[in-house]
Amino acid sequence: MTNAQDDVQATEQTASTSDDAMKSKRKKLLGYFALIVIIAAILYAIWAVFFNHSISTDNAYVGAENAQITSMVSGQVAKVLVTDTAQVKQGDILVEIDNRDATIALAQAKAELAKAKRQYQQSSANSSSLSSQVIVRDDEINSAKAQVAKAQTDVDKAKQDYDRRASLAATGAISKEELTSAQSALHTAQANLNVAQAGLSQAESNRKAAMSNLAANDALIKGTDEDTLPDVLVAQAKVEQAQLDLDRTVIRAPVDGVVARRNIQIGQRVAPGTVMMSVVPISQLYVDANFKESQLAKVRVGQIATLTSDLYGDDVEYHGKVIGFSGGTGAAFALIPAQNATGNWIKVVQRLPVRIALDPKELADHPLRVGLSMEAKVDLSSKK
Repeated sequence: MTNAQDDVQATEQTASTSDDAMKSKRKKLLGYFALIVIIAAILYAIWAVFFNHSISTDNAYVGAENAQITSMVSGQVAKVLVTDTAQVKQGDILVEIDNRDATIALAQAKAELAKAKRQYQQSSANSSSLSSQVIVRDDEINSAKAQVAKAQTDVDKAKQDYDRRASLAATGAISKEELTSAQSALHTAQANLNVAQAGLSQAESNRKAAMSNLAANDALIKGTDEDTLPDVLVAQAKVEQAQLDLDRTVIRAPVDGVVARRNIQIGQRVAPGTVMMSVVPISQLYVDANFKESQLAKVRVGQIATLTSDLYGDDVEYHGKVIGFSGGTGAAFALIPAQNATGNWIKVVQRLPVRIALDPKELADHPLRVGLSMEAKVDLSSKK
């Protein structure tokens, strides 16, 4: 009985010793683990403070300055030569609008221009004719003055003859009939003088009218030629506008890219400003990387960025440069901005879009599309 109790006690002592050993070992392992964690934290802190010269974010997306294709004239769509996803080059025809109205308008404008030039030529010819008329009126005035002078001489002669005969008649040297005849001759000469003076006045009036017509005609073309006459310039501007409207019936791609959001059909009538489609310039893409505000203290324009896309994974790496910062955070430009002037305000870390330009050669080798997710890493030591 005593031996059995001794065996039990020995067993219990052995188990207790084993438990103590396990606890001691566990404490050592936990101590080692804590030491490793502390050392790792210290090493990370040292790396973060002294060796980490970059920031990164996976909140980044591909963007582009899309070209909106709009109509500049009104009319009916005659042809649509592209579809969504089509690759186009700058200058390729996208849409054709019925140009018959524009062609007629151009013909009318050209006719108005020809008419304006012909009117200038007519005015120039009228100037020569009116100048000749002024010369003719001058000759008429000179002739009328001569007639007035002759009539005045006849009046003076008839007056002298009448006065002489009146003196003789008073002495009875001549008959009453001779005096009456002299008086009639004086009246006739005076009447002829009045007619001659009226002719002179008419000639002078005719000359003034000719001078006025000449001045009015010269005012239309003075200091101009056929190409600088105001009426010609207005008609020429209408021709250029009509030609421009005709050219605008053919809508071309403004940039190289891919057609997107086409919403135009053949036969549809469009008005100026109607959006027909967009062209995405896939060779000029950029990335808007939304970094936390706490990451941006050392970010500068011109710093080198390395990017990867979810489309190609880590196998394809893009290189770019920081080209600018947004004027405000995403929350500031939201349709419904956050209202923090409340008693339940909770501070939220804001993100500011940083624009990164991509290398066109790399985009040509591995094309991206607008809206794709990217991971961006900016080297803070690349440019101070």
